[in-house]
Amino acid sequence: MILKGPSSHDYSRPEDGTRAPPLETLTSPPSSVQKPWAHSCSCLLTCHGDERTREPQRKRMNVGVAHSEVNPNTRVMNSRGIWLAYVILVGLLHVVLLSIPFFSIPVVWTLTNVIHNLVMYVFLHTVKGTPFETPDQGKARLLTHWEQMDYGLQFTSSRKFLSISPIVLYLLASFYTKYDAAHFLINTASLLSVLLPKLPQFHGVRLFGINKY
Repeated sequence: MILKGPSSHDYSRPEDGTRAPPLETLTSPPSSVQKPWAHSCSCLLTCHGDERTREPQRKRMNVGVAHSEVNPNTRVMNSRGIWLAYVILVGLLHVVLLSIPFFSIPVVWTLTNVIHNLVMYVFLHTVKGTPFETPDQGKARLLTHWEQMDYGLQFTSSRKFLSISPIVLYLLASFYTKYDAAHFLINTASLLSVLLPKLPQFHGVRLFGINKY
């Protein structure tokens, strides 16, 4: 017969004979004294999830898609596909002029050259400012698009492309017009009107105060 001493007291059954509460009730706090941070933790887990749940969402986020340029006009000619779109538009202009039946081949090439240079002169060397508000304290308000390109840095790739393209078109027009005197003078004057403003010596220059303001 083994006697139980005070050290081996059976805590599962009280001395008064009543049934002891289950172990789960003793270990879990009652609802009235629930810890204040329990609700916030459950909300964090519900709203944000753990790291394994948030990792796929982090990979799907588009980070850095917005441009950081103060003036987007400075980089528009460096955009992807802009040079190809430029060449396609010139080709479409030439095809549309060719579809007009009473235009001869020399007239079509001269018109293509003149219209191209006229549009280039208006949009690059006449129109000033930006079509949107820029936080540059109004510095771009008095500058043409050509002067805003690449922050005024000369001999960049976009500037070289826009300088070579009218020269190539001029050579093609001169060849297909067979160097006729009238077409040659018109094409040469049209070329100089868009080539001279692109020179670094004429950067920011307003001849006779034209288009100064």
